[in-house]
Amino acid sequence: MEILWLSEEDVKASLSMKEAILAVEEAFREDGRGTAQMPPKSYLIYKKYNGDLRTMPAYLEGMDATGVKVVNVHPGNPGSGLPTVMALVILNSARTGAPTAVMGGTFLTNMRTGGAGAVAAKYLARKSSKTVGLVGAGAQGKTQLLGLAEIFDVETVKVADVSLDRCRALEEESRTFLDATFEISTDIEGVCDVDILVTTTPSRKPLVKDDWIRGGTHINAIGADAAGKEELDPAVLMRAKVVVDDVVQASHSGEVNVPLAEGLIAPEDIYATIGEVVAGKVPGRTNEDEITVFDSTGLAIQDVATASRVYKTAVEKGLGRRLPFL
Repeated sequence: MEILWLSEEDVKASLSMKEAILAVEEAFREDGRGTAQMPPKSYLIYKKYNGDLRTMPAYLEGMDATGVKVVNVHPGNPGSGLPTVMALVILNSARTGAPTAVMGGTFLTNMRTGGAGAVAAKYLARKSSKTVGLVGAGAQGKTQLLGLAEIFDVETVKVADVSLDRCRALEEESRTFLDATFEISTDIEGVCDVDILVTTTPSRKPLVKDDWIRGGTHINAIGADAAGKEELDPAVLMRAKVVVDDVVQASHSGEVNVPLAEGLIAPEDIYATIGEVVAGKVPGRTNEDEITVFDSTGLAIQDVATASRVYKTAVEKGLGRRLPFL
């Protein structure tokens, strides 16, 4: 018996943002229909090293796809020349349980997260959206913009980061796929007057104030992915239609986790999951003036669905290396 090993380069050659969006949208739809299994992700916390390791299993019945992702988050890694996030995905046969492929999951994680933001904005942002604001100019800022550019006719991008060099780097990279006007700054308030706002920082205190957000704005809150993290003033959530990727996961590690713990919002203030919206069980945006928030924590179903597409494409292209297993 053999398994297919796919390196990060093999994955990059097998996955476009368009494909990532299609995979993630189908994963959300299955989740909304109740045909997906996804236990909560489990964490190992390394306080000594300011990092964590997460395991994320899932099964999508409709796609006949199953597997697990192992992923770390170590914010200090860039100082040692390593990515903050690194991941490995194992795909298995649902029929026998045998592993079929092992692949690098770092690029895949970035792409499926960008795809999730794009899918959420497709259902929750105004269709006429043309301006995007990015709070955080790291790798995920670029990938979020890449996803949004697949769905919307983006004309203006406003970027805020503590490092203007990172802003300039993001602009330079983004110009390879997007012909738009870029405005870069260290001022977060200045990037909030947009149609779609994306936050991608590891902040543990609100960065975006309530009075900076006008009616009709859609926000993709991406950065909060562990207990204690938050990027938005809780008052924003109190007047917004809040859609989460998973209620349990978001409640303990998403943008809503701190406001819920402090009693500023209640569980019933969460409008729906994105799966319920994509599956058509509840409407997404219903008027031009409402504020919508997508609380993205990152789901195993996104990883497995995207990895399944990568595997099929890689086999078709003859990529990867067959390794003996049994």
